[in-house]
Amino acid sequence: MGLHDWSLIIFTILGQMSVGVFLILGVIHTVAIRRHAVEEVERLTDRALLAIGPVLVLGFIASLGHLGSPVNAYLSILNVADSWLSREILFGALFAVSGAVFALMQWRKVGPFALRRVVALVAAALGIAFIVSMALVYMLPLQPSWNLWATPVTFLVTSLLTGTLAIGVAFVASYAYERKRDGEDSAALAALLYDSLRGLVIAAVVLVGAQLVTIPLQVAILSGGETAAAVDSAARLTSDYGIMFALRLALAFIGAAIFGLFVYRSTLGQASQRVVGGLVGGAFGLVLVGEVLGRYLFYAANVPIGV
Repeated sequence: MGLHDWSLIIFTILGQMSVGVFLILGVIHTVAIRRHAVEEVERLTDRALLAIGPVLVLGFIASLGHLGSPVNAYLSILNVADSWLSREILFGALFAVSGAVFALMQWRKVGPFALRRVVALVAAALGIAFIVSMALVYMLPLQPSWNLWATPVTFLVTSLLTGTLAIGVAFVASYAYERKRDGEDSAALAALLYDSLRGLVIAAVVLVGAQLVTIPLQVAILSGGETAAAVDSAARLTSDYGIMFALRLALAFIGAAIFGLFVYRSTLGQASQRVVGGLVGGAFGLVLVGEVLGRYLFYAANVPIGV
């Protein structure tokens, strides 16, 4: 794999993560305000919201490495009527803009809450359209390892899983900032942090469970495929890249399930913020490395029909 392929790995993972962060943050905000004071919820969530834009922008910058002439990148958006690639770029750009507008409105408390929620829902819908378009770019008849239901499913799971754990890291950092600024612990904010982390851990375990079912099924379908290209793709995954394939699954399980269990127990036992933060950061790091390996295999193990 060359530099062009690595640019796609970075772009797809960061793009999916940014959407996942936005969606998960919206769910947490909606649920948390029913049990905690709105002021405390926004102290924890608003700062995390501001990290979404830079992540997506970095992804788009990385995607330029895949273009033959990055200067002419704007031309790729002109074929929206016929090209999923153009739609991917369009929806990604619209998600970035609408997400930035919402972040600014939420940070500065511009307009009534109902208006901000409408903007957030529009941004969320555009983010989902971005992920769907990204998946459909790869679902081509001549690419059997990509042209499966597993592609949109794994893209969505990657989005939500990385977004879930990234939010956990952002919440820990946000809490540490608020604690340092106030010069003392806030029992209400700590309770909100630990409640949120427990919910995030449960979501991460469910999502990694979906991965551990979907990915082996994908390999099984390819192994029994009707084309030599499909069978060769499965062989690459389990033989040529067998160690990397196993490591990818192991890292996802260890990060989301094993580290997640320690995070859950630590929050129940009211462990120190430093311990909890280290566990959350470790979980996110392991899962992110696993996702990078998984996306590498997505490109490296693909065997087109006729090759």
